[in-house]
Amino acid sequence: MEQVGVNYFLEFTYLIASVLFILGLKGLSHPESARRGMFMAEAGMAAAVFGTLFHHDIHVYEWIILGLVAGSIIGALMAIWVPMTAMPQRTALSHAFGAIAAALVGIAEYTLHGGATMPGFTRGALGFEVMLGALTTTGSLIAAGKLQGVVRGTPVQFKGQQVLNLVLFGSMVGCFIYTIIHPEASLFFYAMAGLGFLFGVMLVIPIGSADMPVVMSLLNSYAGLAAAATGFVLGNNVLIIAGTLDGFSGLILSILMCKAMNRSITNVLFGGFGAVHHEAGPGATGEMREISLDDAAVRLAYASKVVFVPGYGLATAQAQHAVRDLASALEERGVTVKYGIHPVAGRMPGHMNVLLAEANVPYGDLYEMEQINPEFPTTDVAVVVGANDVVNPDARDNPDSPIAGMPILEVDKAKSVIVLKRGQGRGFSGLENPLFFKPVTSMLYGDAKSSLAQLAQEVKNV
Repeated sequence: MEQVGVNYFLEFTYLIASVLFILGLKGLSHPESARRGMFMAEAGMAAAVFGTLFHHDIHVYEWIILGLVAGSIIGALMAIWVPMTAMPQRTALSHAFGAIAAALVGIAEYTLHGGATMPGFTRGALGFEVMLGALTTTGSLIAAGKLQGVVRGTPVQFKGQQVLNLVLFGSMVGCFIYTIIHPEASLFFYAMAGLGFLFGVMLVIPIGSADMPVVMSLLNSYAGLAAAATGFVLGNNVLIIAGTLDGFSGLILSILMCKAMNRSITNVLFGGFGAVHHEAGPGATGEMREISLDDAAVRLAYASKVVFVPGYGLATAQAQHAVRDLASALEERGVTVKYGIHPVAGRMPGHMNVLLAEANVPYGDLYEMEQINPEFPTTDVAVVVGANDVVNPDARDNPDSPIAGMPILEVDKAKSVIVLKRGQGRGFSGLENPLFFKPVTSMLYGDAKSSLAQLAQEVKNV
């Protein structure tokens, strides 16, 4: 009777956790409710962990408590010490942690109970869990390495690479199918796991840094599906629900991001988009015109409408507060200020939104690409802060460009453009940007945070 009560309590906490996960995911759909959504998701995870501690299969708590303490300490330290600029690679590490947990649980279940004693469906879920968890682990680690710069950001490609990847994938799936048919063949099970770890590396190294936002979203989807498969193996409802939510939301996000880049997922995974290319349109020649701080401040101060376009350079310089201060100085002079946000700006989905929200930029001032593009012809000054590929007009004007067809923020249609950059380097795609050579464009070189702070002061003095 007591055990029945415990089971009811366990299922009740799982129900609460599942509802909180759904509400949390809904909250993340809009910047205004994103913070609340995160708190709901955290509360859901806490409820799921608390309820699991009462599971009848748990007899010894020492290792569980040790894991909770160690994980909490590591998570707290990462939250405190990891800067916002490193949030994408920190997220990739989280995907790796979740995936390796799913893979290890699956391997442990197979080792302890053996595949022969499991129903066919459970064996299939177990194999899927380990296979997907393994490739997601190493794939996420490579993605984190590329984002951090410890692994070369440009694609690592060699002759016969796609053939090798197909052989690895076919062998991995073949081992998976064989273990379902012959559950006693443990050698094939462990070979499948090993091939999964290797395939994860080979899957991500040919993809360039420019495509990391889409890759990370896909890896998030894989990690969620691995967790859902773990739920089927363990008979854990909350894992099934949470993993499915994570898996399909990540997949939908990947599709939306590919749409924003006018490319297919297969092209991202197998097209080598991030390779260094040197073909640029005829407009990417001539001399970049530099502007002084004083002239830039005067141009901004006497504008009627200014649109800020942030990119990864904003995150690198940690200039989100500086751009907010400049915007406030302009608004005090009666200037209309807006922010144009490209869906794949930065290194992860929503990267720019998070940075600007940290600087207390009003959500109503953030405009998506479709909303802000019609306003550029009536914009006096477009200020590009560390963005490159997402404002490259070659995507629109040069059909031979590797990024041809990718929707961009059409800042070149503004009356004037000020680009804040450290130097004359190229974007992740390796392409020269014709925007920097256009007559309407002026370049303001230097650290973005320092330049924006000085501009804010100069604007106040005008």
